[in-house]
Amino acid sequence: MNDYVVESISKEDRFNSFDKITIDCEVDGLDELIAVLTEASLFSSQRLITVKNPFFLTAKSPKKYESQVKQLLQIFQNSNNLDDVIIIEASYENIDRRKKISKVAVANFNVVETQIKQYELPSFIKSLIKLEGYQISQSALQMLLDRSDQVVDIALSNYVKLKNISDGNKLTEKLIDSNIDMSLAQNIFAILESAFGGKYSEAVKRLDDQLREGVYPVQLIAVFQNQIELLLMVKVLSKRGRSEMQIVKELGVHPYRVKLALKSRATAERLKQLLNQLIELEFKYKSGIYRDNSFIKLFVLGV
Repeated sequence: MNDYVVESISKEDRFNSFDKITIDCEVDGLDELIAVLTEASLFSSQRLITVKNPFFLTAKSPKKYESQVKQLLQIFQNSNNLDDVIIIEASYENIDRRKKISKVAVANFNVVETQIKQYELPSFIKSLIKLEGYQISQSALQMLLDRSDQVVDIALSNYVKLKNISDGNKLTEKLIDSNIDMSLAQNIFAILESAFGGKYSEAVKRLDDQLREGVYPVQLIAVFQNQIELLLMVKVLSKRGRSEMQIVKELGVHPYRVKLALKSRATAERLKQLLNQLIELEFKYKSGIYRDNSFIKLFVLGV
């Protein structure tokens, strides 16, 4: 999300004549950041400086950087005197707002909060697509979000990909289906649904596709566990009389996942058995008892 916002800002017409510089604090270091912020541009009067991974704003900033942080504090306090435009991309859950440098940064920079709640994702993506002059149907939007695992960063990345390959301004289901792969979670859910419905050849084919793409058995086990746990929790809550929306709120997952889970053919008892099997498979795989992929196929055939 932050990457998309920063890229969008940097592409604005008002910054066309600016020198564009990116400093990653974790890679380039704070000394390099200070040098860039304090030196004059040789080629133009103004620069657009993007600062990534500003760990000095977090509570985990090492003490060995105290001297550099003090220098940055002075620069930020006098940011109004700079000809350059500075963008600080802080992709952290929290910054330490108790720190003086954080307080100064918040006071001297325009702060943009990019957190999107999961239930806001469909309307956010749809509004963004419309704002940028593209069209998408509700069914195509749902497909885009499903194949992005309902995750905002993945959805934005897939949207950019679609923009780059689209011939016009319409983002169709056909375009999405041809160019955006199903997520691992989606594929695992499809494998389970095929197996629950007795379509074992289809389930194994999907599983083989995942293995060929380089997904490790331990990853598959983890996602199988996650999917089955969700199915089980939805079944249990539904049996207790919870409505679909109450289940969504209680589990904190996307409504579409709950809707799919409610349609599942598996019983709660069977799901419990499968979870126990997966725990045993994971232990045996990590212990070296299983050395190839056949055990995961046998699990699917036993569903």
